[in-house]
Amino acid sequence: MENLNLLINELVNIKDETPWLEFKHNNYNPEMIAEDISALANSAALHDKKCAYMIWGINDKTHEIVGTDYDLQSLKKGNQELENWLRSLLSPNAEFEFHTVLINDLNVGILIIYKATNHTVTFQKIDYIRVGSYTKKLKDHPQLEMKLWDKLRSFRFEEQSVKQDLTLNDALQLLNTTAYFDIKEIPVPSDMEGVGHYMLEEGAIIKQDNGLYSITNLGAVLFAKRLSDFERISRKAIRVVQYKGNNRLSMLKEDLGNKGYVIGFEGLLKYIEAIVPSEENISVALRTKRSAYPMIAIREIIANALIHQDFTVSGTGPLVEIFEDRIEVTNSGCPLVDIKRIIDNPPKSRNEKLASLMRTLRICEELGTGWDKIVIACELMQLPAPKIEVYEDSTKVTLYSKISFTNLSTEEKLWSCYLHACIKYVQNENLTNSSLRERFALPESSSGSVSRLIKEAVNKKMIKPLDPDTAPRYMKYIPIWA
Repeated sequence: MENLNLLINELVNIKDETPWLEFKHNNYNPEMIAEDISALANSAALHDKKCAYMIWGINDKTHEIVGTDYDLQSLKKGNQELENWLRSLLSPNAEFEFHTVLINDLNVGILIIYKATNHTVTFQKIDYIRVGSYTKKLKDHPQLEMKLWDKLRSFRFEEQSVKQDLTLNDALQLLNTTAYFDIKEIPVPSDMEGVGHYMLEEGAIIKQDNGLYSITNLGAVLFAKRLSDFERISRKAIRVVQYKGNNRLSMLKEDLGNKGYVIGFEGLLKYIEAIVPSEENISVALRTKRSAYPMIAIREIIANALIHQDFTVSGTGPLVEIFEDRIEVTNSGCPLVDIKRIIDNPPKSRNEKLASLMRTLRICEELGTGWDKIVIACELMQLPAPKIEVYEDSTKVTLYSKISFTNLSTEEKLWSCYLHACIKYVQNENLTNSSLRERFALPESSSGSVSRLIKEAVNKKMIKPLDPDTAPRYMKYIPIWA
């Protein structure tokens, strides 16, 4: 961060400590720092401040700069670096930076703490708040807790400014606006004001009260020429890693995107298509290559990861990992719908503006059709159904290459059977022994194996007979929720 000397001089001139500012001399107790990060982040959100601050080397009575004996970056908790220890016990939305500044030949440490977003910042699952100059548990102050949650519920990541006080020209220079007009197939306006009009309408930039402009998170994430120009969101660049074999022991390639999602999306897909395994078919005089995966499924899975990620989880961005037998796509945040209803439920997104604009710009499918296309594409290539795994703060979707029916685990067979029933149902059709055999590329002689799989899916309450009284030979099945 630039101009830290100026920032510290401004802060020490504030008469009293505020709920978002604390001065210290040499107190570096790790538990105290962790609790204060929670309290100051939550207080910054409560008081509409972008950041809160802890500053060491300041007399907390006179605000005189007296210097501090330690360097924040070198502190440890036991054998672990303090910053790593803090990040392991604070909630994932805790975002902070350590800096040491030399002022008048004296070391001053500053901890910049960004305000809580979407939910409170916690330490060891307890949230704190500043009451006057004291750090208290939030639950002990219900009035403040209610006000804070009102603030957090109204937070919209896309609408927050990531760069401020820019001229219109400077703001637009940081964005690739040409791509916007190319995708929408409309002429590029002849002047800067015309371009600015469209960016204002889309919420990519905002006009400030002082006549200058801000670039929003939405504008930067989608249209940045270089995500690295925007410190707060540079970690949201999508990373692609290719491994040798089926584990992470040997990395072949790694690529970190540095363009906004709209600008870099098609190039990203071409890069992935070039490195994923493929099979070569020779027919008479023609030699063709066929990808081991349906590209439409890869496109939709990656688009979903970009759209539905939780931007409040700091230090991580969308990740694509390519192995010989599978592709794993991971994003921060958990799905807002039950994964068992991923086919039929209306989609929900924590980033509605971003999702809407990406659909308008044809980066992803219309509402509700993305997962239909993913599953159908896998079925047409007779691949295992894509697997969805939900962790505490992230979601991973795995797309598998060709695996024979006999080599699939029971769990994988059941999940494929269930999604087949869902797809059939939304198409006004039903799962049958015949349709499931076709889905797995099995001969009629495998009817018995498929019948046993269907029976197991019924017992697991994943599917149910459309009409229980139908003769077994003509039995049809629908999802359990239908």
